[in-house]
Amino acid sequence: MALPDIEEGYAFLVEPISTALAGIALVKASVDGIKSALGTAKDIGAIAGDIDALLNGQQQVQAASNKKTGVGIADQFGVQSVAQEMIDARLAAEQVAEIRRLTDHRFGAGTWQSILDERAKRIREAREAQAKARREAAIAQQEMLDNFKIGLSIFALVCVVIGLFVTVMVSTARSIEVG
Repeated sequence: MALPDIEEGYAFLVEPISTALAGIALVKASVDGIKSALGTAKDIGAIAGDIDALLNGQQQVQAASNKKTGVGIADQFGVQSVAQEMIDARLAAEQVAEIRRLTDHRFGAGTWQSILDERAKRIREAREAQAKARREAAIAQQEMLDNFKIGLSIFALVCVVIGLFVTVMVSTARSIEVG
């Protein structure tokens, strides 16, 4: 819920804080879910959604501490803001480290790093696919524009030819009438 702008930048203060709170809440909920499912999970796929939520929550906490546009200088560097960001970031890091240890213990050493590597690979592939789609869309748009220009040029040429033909016919008809 956005508060009215009493003074410039006041409403923007709510956004980074709420994002950080949502991120840390997501981290805590994911950790609870992973801990409860870890003992009974037969494979890593059983807790994959919770792990993804954990990593997304940690990313939200980091993004909230990095996102300071539109916030006043006093709010950016105030003791309360800095302390809350640091605490949230450390809590998230502690929770991720705990889940890393538990996951490696349950499924073997290196499992957590494999998860991180695979996640990074998929994120990179998704970004590359989006970039490729944007390039292809730009190429298709340029081709459509080029085709439109060619069509317009052909239409103009046809109009000129028809105009010349009509002019020749009219002048021929006048010369026959006069002569």
